[in-house]
Amino acid sequence: MDRVALRGLRIRGHHGVFERERKQGQTFVVDLAMGLDTRSAAAGDDLTKTVHYGIVAEEVAAIVGGEPVDLIETLAQRIADQCLAHDAVREVEVTVHKPEAPVTVPFDDVTITIKRSRV
Repeated sequence: MDRVALRGLRIRGHHGVFERERKQGQTFVVDLAMGLDTRSAAAGDDLTKTVHYGIVAEEVAAIVGGEPVDLIETLAQRIADQCLAHDAVREVEVTVHKPEAPVTVPFDDVTITIKRSRV
């Protein structure tokens, strides 16, 4: 399986369980890798036979910048579902980073990583 990846998408969102997170918002960072077979696209140099990563980036931005959720697990699932809605995508790995999470001790990052595939 070939992989098309987007790394470091930075989007402002209003997700979290605390009122402050919902009101003020924060930057979320998304990494994703989509598994697909790119041979047909490569053979014909045909964008319609692969996944358009620019469109995927815009869709991810709309999800993260859209309706607030409590959990980054929910956010990751919504992103995975959207990626799998593209016909060419067979599987996806999504990591959502929450570097500004309300944690009371020094930390670098909080992440959730999920893998999903077509059944």
